[in-house]
Amino acid sequence: MKYKLLGNTGLYVSELCLGTMTFGGKGFWTNIGTLDQQAVDQLVRTSFDAGINFIDTANVYSEGLSEELTGKSIRNLGLKREDLVLATKVRGRMSEGPNGSGLSRKHILHEIDASLQRLQTDYIDLYQIHGFDALTPMEDIIDTLDILVKSGKVRYIGCSNLAAWQIMKATGYSTYNRLAKFVSLQAYYTIAGRDLERELAPVLEDQKMGLLVWSPLAGGFLSGKYKRSGENEEGARRANFDFPPVNKDRAFDVIDVLEPMAQQKGATVAQLALAWLLHQPVVTSVIIGANKPEQLDDNLKAVSVTFTAEELAQLDAVSQLPKEYPGWMIERQGTDRKR
Repeated sequence: MKYKLLGNTGLYVSELCLGTMTFGGKGFWTNIGTLDQQAVDQLVRTSFDAGINFIDTANVYSEGLSEELTGKSIRNLGLKREDLVLATKVRGRMSEGPNGSGLSRKHILHEIDASLQRLQTDYIDLYQIHGFDALTPMEDIIDTLDILVKSGKVRYIGCSNLAAWQIMKATGYSTYNRLAKFVSLQAYYTIAGRDLERELAPVLEDQKMGLLVWSPLAGGFLSGKYKRSGENEEGARRANFDFPPVNKDRAFDVIDVLEPMAQQKGATVAQLALAWLLHQPVVTSVIIGANKPEQLDDNLKAVSVTFTAEELAQLDAVSQLPKEYPGWMIERQGTDRKR
């Protein structure tokens, strides 16, 4: 396992991060996973033994049950809190009523204490807003998150699922007022869905922010279970929950290249899809989740996969995005002043 700096923080996190969306299984989240405490303990133990020091959860996962199971697992296994980088999120609906969701100061200050209690800890390493709240000014959100950092309840703040302009607006406000900055973005990115490269990747590189990748296998589409013919492996997740959106024709073209490459390397399609992300300079850590121990074991082997320059070029060609304005104009103008 390799470790990378999380943005410009000086904090090292493992290049693979254990995701907890499969923990629990309440309400809507039964579509993702229904792991009980014993199964959770097994996954956390395996991950920690493999060198993973980074765990990502969210208050909304299984209506808080995911955080509870995660906190209990850390205690059950006797893991040292200082050896872990623990991340969670806030924004989703956690109770009925008009203030039961969002990023208002009231909601955030209530939810941080609830998350700390469920996780059985007195601080969160990385506290992330789980998306955009159109009703709360970004300035108010940053002010509130800065309070949490200064109080010691939170070490660093991050964001998830924001647009590039929203990140820059928040970063500008933080910089001008000397407040806590977003140090990372958690976003969707796969070899079958490279939209992030258009606007977000340049912002992250310019602002020295980390990138945490969610759904690196495109909701299981790159697991090897799905065939162009439409025959899917029984129990495949997308049969009940077809998310995130994927350009399936392009994705199958990618799989057509990955399959023989995987056979040649003695690896799986999923391992190669994860390894491709680990070869992208903008990526800090890739979040992996599992419903079964063998899925986690398979994903962990991705850290050992290497590509030749020719293989990376082949994968880039088959998965690249179509040119889009103003990208093609920026690229054209960029050649004018090369020396």
